Amino acid sequence: MKVNTDGVLLGAAATLPPGFRSVLDAGTGTGTIALILAQRLEDAPDAGILGIDIDLASAEEAAQNFGRSPWAGRLEARHLSLSALDNESGQYDLIVSNPPYFDASLPNPEERKKTSRHTSEDGEELSYRTLIRFAAGHLSSEGRLSMILPSSVETALLRYAAGFGLYPGRLLRIRTVERKMPLRLIAEFTKERTPLQEETLVLRNENGYTEEYTTLTGPFYISLK
Repeated sequence: MKVNTDGVLLGAAATLPPGFRSVLDAGTGTGTIALILAQRLEDAPDAGILGIDIDLASAEEAAQNFGRSPWAGRLEARHLSLSALDNESGQYDLIVSNPPYFDASLPNPEERKKTSRHTSEDGEELSYRTLIRFAAGHLSSEGRLSMILPSSVETALLRYAAGFGLYPGRLLRIRTVERKMPLRLIAEFTKERTPLQEETLVLRNENGYTEEYTTLTGPFYISLK
């Protein structure tokens, strides 16, 4: 599984209020989001980050990437589904995920890509619904759930989260270019109602990547042009 723009955006943009100590990256894949968060949390040496994935090869690859990073001591990868983790005790200050999102399309014939890209009614696989249900029981009192999803699910997402007592604290709508409608949405939820922060991020303009995009993600790329 390759590094993708969605994962980099979520890792770079997810809110990290002071005091976050326990982080879960659900569906970690290569571990990109977890690694970006570890870099951002360099000044919080006590923060621990757990990346889980139902795909064994992905979990093993994430573990290798974690072990080769400067933050190996705070990163852990486990071959585990979210539903299995739900049976364990423990709370998280931040839960992040770039979950499967092709809800209504034909499944990918390659099984690993199918699992990573498509939602399923099987509780073993990720969807924003399973993430919300998990977060309702495992977020700390001041914790935050942060996901990147297609913008088209915004209304259904907010309605479903409200049913589990999770409230939107931040909505970052992502446009590829200014003239187009948002393609992606980074949505963050908390257990307490807070003033909603609404933002827009444009990725490209006539000169290439926008300054706001390069400022946000530049620290995590070797080069970005």
